[in-house]
Amino acid sequence: MEKNNIILSVKDLEVKFKVRERELTAIRKISLDIEEGKVLAIVGESGSGKSVFTKTFTGMLDINGRVSNGEIWFEGEDVAKFKNNEEWLKIRGKKIATVFQDPMTSLNPVRTIGYQISEVIIKHQGKSKEEAKKEAIELMTRVGIYDAEKRYDEYPFMYSGGMRQRIVIAIALACHPRILICDEPTTALDVTIQAQIIRLIKELSIEYNFTTIYITHDLGVVANVADIVAVMYAGQIIEYGTVEEIFYDPKHPYTWGLLNSLPQLGEKGEDLFAIRGTPPSLFEKIQGDAFAPRSDYAMKIDFVEEPPMFKVSETHYAKTWLLDPRAPKVEKPKNIRNLHEKMLELTRKGGIYGER
Repeated sequence: MEKNNIILSVKDLEVKFKVRERELTAIRKISLDIEEGKVLAIVGESGSGKSVFTKTFTGMLDINGRVSNGEIWFEGEDVAKFKNNEEWLKIRGKKIATVFQDPMTSLNPVRTIGYQISEVIIKHQGKSKEEAKKEAIELMTRVGIYDAEKRYDEYPFMYSGGMRQRIVIAIALACHPRILICDEPTTALDVTIQAQIIRLIKELSIEYNFTTIYITHDLGVVANVADIVAVMYAGQIIEYGTVEEIFYDPKHPYTWGLLNSLPQLGEKGEDLFAIRGTPPSLFEKIQGDAFAPRSDYAMKIDFVEEPPMFKVSETHYAKTWLLDPRAPKVEKPKNIRNLHEKMLELTRKGGIYGER
């Protein structure tokens, strides 16, 4: 696929973990180019490898994990070859920052909010305490904290969950990163606050000109934040395309299942759809298509041979044998065939976190 301004390029990435004398392959040969200035959403069930994948960009794998194969190119360096924390500190936070799901895991409960933002500014920008305080207050105001100058000296427990998440975003922005990874940043918040945080991140990405990688299992969020969507399953990207292609012309049965599972698409009096079964164990070598045992569309070849990544368009790829010219023609589930019209209706009603 031809792309301009690639900010980060992943080639044949493989990640393994040692767990009780056994080896688990969490990421299985992923290749992906991320365009500067775009919003990439990585979507999939829990355990699909979304967070593990992006942790390799900042060297934050757990101690029992390692990059066992592949390359991660950022600013002319293969960061997959970094061996120590000193090398990662040139990038982590400073150039690639992360906003995590639970803000209390990122905030020190015994330090004031202002101190924690100012500390980052002093460390990464080399500013004086007075300059750092001024910038910290400006950042607090920008992320929606009222009376920021007064609240500068308050502690995390004095803030609500939504306000704490805003502070974590402010800390990330204090580093002036080129890439912001948002790892399920709204999961712990109620729907109204989710919408506010989503809108804030969108506005800030334009204002501060950073590339956003948004990790989520919520396709309602994806519809509103993403330019590009990567669907992950069992440690692989199994479909990739623009947000319009993934929502309105999906090709992989797993993507069909995720879309069909949207509660907003449920109809009164009918059971909500759920993908049957569970993901495969990544301790074992996977034969064929990892999703085949759970798929109503699986063919014999799916249990024998892993499918290649088929090209649907210049921007759309899917890893399914259904795209092979020899495969029988099948229709996607009825509930998502007219998804465009349903999504427009939901957006009008504010049912998918407001407008794009």
